[in-house]
Amino acid sequence: MNAIIECLQGDIANQPDIDAVVNAANARLETGGGVAGALHRAAGPRLAEECRPLAPIRPGQAVITGAYALPNRYVIHCLGPVYGVDEPADVLLADCYRQALELAHRHEVSSIAFPAISAGAFGYPAAEAARIALSTVLDSLPELAGLKRVRFVLFDAASTELYQRTLDTLTFH
Repeated sequence: MNAIIECLQGDIANQPDIDAVVNAANARLETGGGVAGALHRAAGPRLAEECRPLAPIRPGQAVITGAYALPNRYVIHCLGPVYGVDEPADVLLADCYRQALELAHRHEVSSIAFPAISAGAFGYPAAEAARIALSTVLDSLPELAGLKRVRFVLFDAASTELYQRTLDTLTFH
């Protein structure tokens, strides 16, 4: 595996060394709370304009847009499953990460930053969301030679520690 996987606490809208940031989007690809709100506010109104004709998207689906005023080349928008509503939730969540990575590969992205998709307002249990996210990325990386850095940008210290511990368990056992 050539890529570096990082788990950092921070702001997904402020990752200037990353080619593409991933938005934990809503189906309409509109400004919302959390990650979607932060990225749309930082990117400016042209992001919403580009998103409008791409919506709606389904759980597990991803689309790519420009990043506008963000310090990145692209925003990849993923609609994660609402836990307990969208089933099979584990497959749909893995599809988010897989589709985002495929879009990154097609657009020659060498670095990508993910939030904890579905683990906020969509109610996905954090430990399970971390396991699915990290195992999907690890399984996908061998086919993505151009991808050199995958960063998980987490909102708080507890989430960051959970993702790092999960990554360590998956890579060292």
